[in-house]
Amino acid sequence: MDSAAIDRFEASRGRLASLAYRLLGSAADAEDAVQDTFLRWQATDRERIGVPEAWLTKVVTNLCLDRLRSAQARHERAVGAWLPEPLLEGDPMLGPADTFEQRESVSLAVLTLMERLSPVERAAYVLREAFSYTHAEIAGILDITESASQQHVHRARRRVTAERRGGEVDPASARRIVEEFLAAAMSGRTERLVAMLTADATAVSDGAGLARRLLRYRTRERIASYVRAGFKPTPAKRRLVGGSLAMHIALVNGSPAVLAVVDDRVVGVVAFEVSDGNVASLHGIAAADRLARLNEAWQQHEPHAPVINAW
Repeated sequence: MDSAAIDRFEASRGRLASLAYRLLGSAADAEDAVQDTFLRWQATDRERIGVPEAWLTKVVTNLCLDRLRSAQARHERAVGAWLPEPLLEGDPMLGPADTFEQRESVSLAVLTLMERLSPVERAAYVLREAFSYTHAEIAGILDITESASQQHVHRARRRVTAERRGGEVDPASARRIVEEFLAAAMSGRTERLVAMLTADATAVSDGAGLARRLLRYRTRERIASYVRAGFKPTPAKRRLVGGSLAMHIALVNGSPAVLAVVDDRVVGVVAFEVSDGNVASLHGIAAADRLARLNEAWQQHEPHAPVINAW
């Protein structure tokens, strides 16, 4: 392959990876899909491609759809043990992030909600909301009609909006709310935790990376108990994670999050969705394979001082 063809692909790599991540919810799978797209780009007769960006977008989208439809993916996601892979602020896969819709489409809450969509609905929604493709362009990418594209986007938007609990909040306010929530959790004051949760708050956790199925909590009292138990330090927990934890607050997928760190290694993430000054949802992720890319970024990150230095 000539250098011009490689350069053309590399100019699109970041956008393709961002699209694939939103479709798959996994940075590792997104990278695989982009690499497979490159191999097809390498093997095709590029002289017959009128608009390379459109061709590349169609290929990576359909490769992602194939992955979502595969028997293995359906099994992994159906057994109830799947959560999106969290990404640290600044990760290029989180872009574009110019509009609220673009930022929302990559939040852990929305990535989780999109699991309820069919693969085609998910693709149409992401292409429209995050990348501003027209319905005519989406129809060409997905080999459907414009009318079908409109219907898929409408259904997807309705389902996501109906279940969406958080809203956009400025980082300083979000950090303050998370600091207060963490302080309440560490103090054992569950009544304060309950007061800081919205009436319809939810929480989901992978059980410190050990649970075979996701743990879900749907009442404020149960969420408060889960949070209090999770943040309560014990010798057994220190042995499990390999030492004493430091707690940092950072942005993960655009939302405030508490990062549990041992010897500069992130061993757990609790991401918060905030609405009207209260916590609307929490996502707890500790499975090591889900934190690999975030850990790579953390090693090169200059974090703020921990809010809790020795747990």
